[in-house]
Amino acid sequence: MDKTVPAGAAILLDFTRKTEVGTESRRGYDIIYSNKQHLLPKPITSMTIAELQGHQRKGWPARSTASGGYQFMRATLAGLRKELGLGDGQIFNPDLQDRLGYHLLKRRGYEAFMAGKMSRTEFGKRLAMEWASFPVLADTKGQKRTVRRGQSYYAGDGLNKALVSPDAVEAVLDRVRAAGNTAPTPTPRPEPEPAPTDDKSVAKSKRFWTWLTTGGIGAVFSGVGALDPNVQLLLGGALVVFAAYAILTMPAVRKKLGLT
Repeated sequence: MDKTVPAGAAILLDFTRKTEVGTESRRGYDIIYSNKQHLLPKPITSMTIAELQGHQRKGWPARSTASGGYQFMRATLAGLRKELGLGDGQIFNPDLQDRLGYHLLKRRGYEAFMAGKMSRTEFGKRLAMEWASFPVLADTKGQKRTVRRGQSYYAGDGLNKALVSPDAVEAVLDRVRAAGNTAPTPTPRPEPEPAPTDDKSVAKSKRFWTWLTTGGIGAVFSGVGALDPNVQLLLGGALVVFAAYAILTMPAVRKKLGLT
């Protein structure tokens, strides 16, 4: 599901795909009416919108031009292209289909329904007007004749029928409203740790304290007292030279002394 689609709408769109094409999986986005997609030169999710519309116009290998996870009819897709200013080169991939499906929900009153300004029954009727596989939730006048609760809004046209029960639609609409209409919160990226700098005091240097506690003090007190005084003097001098070398090679010290 495209990440810009709010939680409630995502639930409803998943339900719509399952009802329209029989699956919520990725392959549903490539399905055309009557599962004739194998007759096309390539998957529709690899086509540009212009390519897809060209195939719909000049001879679709099915009785209907319904395409993709939300079964966009040629006229519906043409209207969305104009309304949203879609470029001919945009790929008809799953994310684009999700965004277009969400726009269809908003056209049919999704935001009013979520705000409590439209009844579940009315919104259900409008969904049935958009997707023929959805049933109306109460007796009403359909496109061809009066239809009963549970029938497709287009019942009587010889082509369409409801593929899901009204109880199932009502249950999912309750879930949609409960889920809310907020966009998903993006996962925050961890802040990068500040890069270490050379400009730090010798007293704070790990290198200095490591030398002091291991190389310096340890060397001084490791059996020095038992040695000949002349040897102790030589060792002391060597220790001073070693300490000076270790500290002066630190970048911060060299920088402060102007040696870099």
